[in-house]
Amino acid sequence: MPSGPDAFVADPRYRTEFEKARALVLAHPRRWRVIYHYDADGIASASSALHAFARLGYPAQATPLAGVERERMRELADATRGPILVVDTGASWLDLLAQHPHPVVVLDHHQYPGAPAPPPLPAHVALVNPLDWGVDGMSELCASTLTWLFTVFLDPRNWDNAPWGLSGAIGDRQHVGGFRGLNAVLVAEAIVRSHIVRRPGVALFGATMGAALAGGIDPFVRGLSGRPEAVGRLLESLGIDVARPPTSLSADETRRLVDALRARLAEAGVAPEAAQILDQDRWFLPSLGLDAEEVSNRQSAAGRARMPGVGVAYALGDPTAAERVRLAEESWRGGILRGLRRLEDEGVNSMSALQWFESPDATLAGTQAGMAILYLLDPERPVFAVTNGEGPTKVSARTTLRRVAEGVDLATTCRVAAAAVGGEGGGHRVAAGATIPAGSRDRFLDAANRELARARDARPEAR
Repeated sequence: MPSGPDAFVADPRYRTEFEKARALVLAHPRRWRVIYHYDADGIASASSALHAFARLGYPAQATPLAGVERERMRELADATRGPILVVDTGASWLDLLAQHPHPVVVLDHHQYPGAPAPPPLPAHVALVNPLDWGVDGMSELCASTLTWLFTVFLDPRNWDNAPWGLSGAIGDRQHVGGFRGLNAVLVAEAIVRSHIVRRPGVALFGATMGAALAGGIDPFVRGLSGRPEAVGRLLESLGIDVARPPTSLSADETRRLVDALRARLAEAGVAPEAAQILDQDRWFLPSLGLDAEEVSNRQSAAGRARMPGVGVAYALGDPTAAERVRLAEESWRGGILRGLRRLEDEGVNSMSALQWFESPDATLAGTQAGMAILYLLDPERPVFAVTNGEGPTKVSARTTLRRVAEGVDLATTCRVAAAAVGGEGGGHRVAAGATIPAGSRDRFLDAANRELARARDARPEAR
């Protein structure tokens, strides 16, 4: 039988945090402002929150946040004359949010200064963060699954927020190799409740096999992705017509295709765990009639196209928004593919403990860096994508889970390096970012390189 969420985690701080946050929400039936990060995880989190507020009968206003921007958060708080819910961000600004005169609930999975010991907060501010109750926010619970779980605490009917829980988790790549930890518990519960259907399959999206393979970015296959002619030759060698839809493949054809792609990834030096994405379980969402990865890509594309509100409107059932996110996804995928092709052809800049490249579009930089470190670059050194614009410089940093297990911490690296140049940074050990003053790129990279080298040299095996 389905169960309730109260006992999903044994640590008593789990229930304490959720119950304080729930009490604040239920005690203030008025307009709430929902502040969310503009990426797939943030958009999905806001989607669940708005569904839950609508079910409660509360009006709500959703406002995206573009990056690590303390002053923007301060402006939003000052402009809000009522309670605030912050999702997928806010953990670094608890001191600022505590000054807001109305209730504040923060649902975040990022590290905050002083983690894992939570800071003292006034009675009208609630922080819910898996770091406090022994759940890894980097791999076992993201903001969207955290927000989904919080909405279930508000009302068990909110288990139907499953599509947005999975959308954000996939956007944060917490599905690679299968869901783990509390994510896996939530997914299993949603399967029992028929909100999710687990299916075998291959990560191929497109009208034809040729389009699906040539336009694929996850995995990005060196010498194949973005190259229709090479795709045609591969499929011909496997006896598969390029014009066939991916759903028409037989079990034998699927096996031969996966084996061929896996061999190419291995030849390119891609770690076996990264190649698992090819044929791991798929997650079908009956309420939308789509694979969860397709939904995630559409919401991610909306954010990267600087229209995160359209990604939220899509979740709320707006048919116009549904078509806009579909078109945005096509453009988003093409932009990432072009960026990865450029890195494949031109390479990146190297330093002793990191590698970096310039990305012309900050909204695509993080995804490009994440795909590049898995499928194209030296996995031993974290990669930093830098975007220079008219305002501050934006940085996205990515590494691999194996390097994290060996001690790499990009959240700390970005925070320390950004502070050294008068900026601000943070995030996760595996994926982080920074906003730094214009013209400070080289000094930031030097500081990040020193921090990574210092941490590397401090490892026991380096002595």
